[in-house]
Amino acid sequence: MQEYLKETKLLNYSNPAIQKLISDRNWLMLKEEDRLKAIYNFVRDEIQFGYNIDDNISATQVLQDGYGQCNTKSVLLMALLRSVNIPNRIHGFTIDKALQKGAITGIWYQLSPKNILHSWVEVYINEQWYFLEGVILDKAYLKALQKKFANCKTTFCGYGAYTDNFEKPAIEWNFNNTFIQDKGINQDFGLFNSPDEFYQKHGQQLNPIKKFVFRKLVRHLMNKNVRKIRASYQKIPKSIITNTSLSA
Repeated sequence: MQEYLKETKLLNYSNPAIQKLISDRNWLMLKEEDRLKAIYNFVRDEIQFGYNIDDNISATQVLQDGYGQCNTKSVLLMALLRSVNIPNRIHGFTIDKALQKGAITGIWYQLSPKNILHSWVEVYINEQWYFLEGVILDKAYLKALQKKFANCKTTFCGYGAYTDNFEKPAIEWNFNNTFIQDKGINQDFGLFNSPDEFYQKHGQQLNPIKKFVFRKLVRHLMNKNVRKIRASYQKIPKSIITNTSLSA
């Protein structure tokens, strides 16, 4: 289990920002299962769903951004859990780009790779491994999607979700696996001790030009789409959405 508690370049949990968060939230004072649930809920809901500059960024960068997707939220979740002595590892995959449709649209969707790098965190507690993929979409965003597509109760694919139970997806952790994108998985890369090891072997299938365009333009358009959807549930004034910096 010690291998699953190690600090790495990406899982930089000794950083003062992470240590302050742990102290402010009093997570170490909780029982192990409550500690896990509190951190899981924090990463799911207080780190909003959104697209960072890259997958291969540190936990502190994700925390500073305040948003993330499957891979970057996994990095932060792993770092926080390891910092409070909960062993974890990362499971790597690819998913079909269809589940991103709506968040990414038009020509940019057509130009995006068919298979997108994906991962989830596996945690070890009570002598059992649990899969925590349901951390990806914050509740406000998910509820806005459910409101927008209120007639859909079962299989839903798009806007960052791919689930067979759209009405009540398994996103709450209570000694169970959680999922929100798992139906889009089309390739399994297996288990890795850390995201550092995962990204040494695998990366998004983007050439240098497409990677530059994604970083400078496409992800900002995607984040703007995500914010609009979330705002429809939270009833945020349109002026605030349109004036929000494209840094997100």
